[in-house]
Amino acid sequence: MSPNRSRSLREIFSEAAEIADPAARAEYLEQACHGDEELRKRTEALLAADAAAGPLPPPPSPTAPAEGFHPRIGRYELIEPIGEGGCGVVYLARQEAPIRRQVALKVIKLGMDTREVVARFDAERQALALMDHPHIARVLDAGATEAGKPYFVMEWVRGLKITEYCDRNRLTTRQRLELFIQ
Repeated sequence: MSPNRSRSLREIFSEAAEIADPAARAEYLEQACHGDEELRKRTEALLAADAAAGPLPPPPSPTAPAEGFHPRIGRYELIEPIGEGGCGVVYLARQEAPIRRQVALKVIKLGMDTREVVARFDAERQALALMDHPHIARVLDAGATEAGKPYFVMEWVRGLKITEYCDRNRLTTRQRLELFIQ
């Protein structure tokens, strides 16, 4: 898939997700996809996954960072946390088999494994797996921990967090948005 097409999928999905009326959304998709049935099907799949996930619940009360930490998930050895979002933690991990490499592994935070959060997490995992773009890390693997918490594994990309890069280079809001669109 070309970078422009992937960006179009993302843009079309974002705009369509804001349209509540089914008829208006269908009309928008017809115009935005320009007769490209594959693009429309992929956009509709993302919209369905997003709708199935429902709204994100409020985060639980904070817990100690070490609580619930297990140094191994399946064939992945967790090295250190490298990022955190509303419902998940991303770790730098070492894959040992069948290929030895460093990867990024995202798992649901302790206490956030409600049905709604798991559905949203699965939708994120599916959306990322569908994307093919040089600026988006590829999903390599997925599964569940021994405790049943879902996780997914992405290629690990060395570098600064995008926010740190923007801050260091003193990018304006417009420059940040242009970088994000890429």
